[in-house]
Amino acid sequence: MKTVDVDKVTALAEPAIRGLGYELVDLEWKLEANAWVLRVFIDRIEGDGGVKLDDCAAVSHQLSATLDVSELIDVHYSLEVSSPGLNRPLKKESDFLRFVGKKAKIRTKHPVGPDETATRRNFSGTLIAVESGKVRIDVGDQTYDVPVDDVEKANLVFEFNNQQGR
Repeated sequence: MKTVDVDKVTALAEPAIRGLGYELVDLEWKLEANAWVLRVFIDRIEGDGGVKLDDCAAVSHQLSATLDVSELIDVHYSLEVSSPGLNRPLKKESDFLRFVGKKAKIRTKHPVGPDETATRRNFSGTLIAVESGKVRIDVGDQTYDVPVDDVEKANLVFEFNNQQGR
């Protein structure tokens, strides 16, 4: 299996993507059907409206040139650039802060709770606040403070608007 230093690729890609007005949400390096794929997920730094096809094309063009010059990847691969989708992953503290008030799912590496007998690792609820490296999430019956460094996986939960069509 061909290894690529994903941290180095991320460090190279992030400023190139940011320079175009987008943020790097996630980056994956995978072997799929005997072919290497570098999958890059982007979002707008400011404003709403989501990521459009032209946005992905612009980032793909810039990032492809940047990666070719760097020679960080010395194997044939496909570059895919896309939106993070409705269930956007949450990776950094700034991601959680940006989406305070939204519904999310969080899975931690270790149990979290009010004391040392904690056994809960999965949380689904509303993001309330982010402070001092912890995400506060209201799961309905209780509020938990989850350390960002202990998050194994987190993503937004898309909510259908019941007001549509009225």
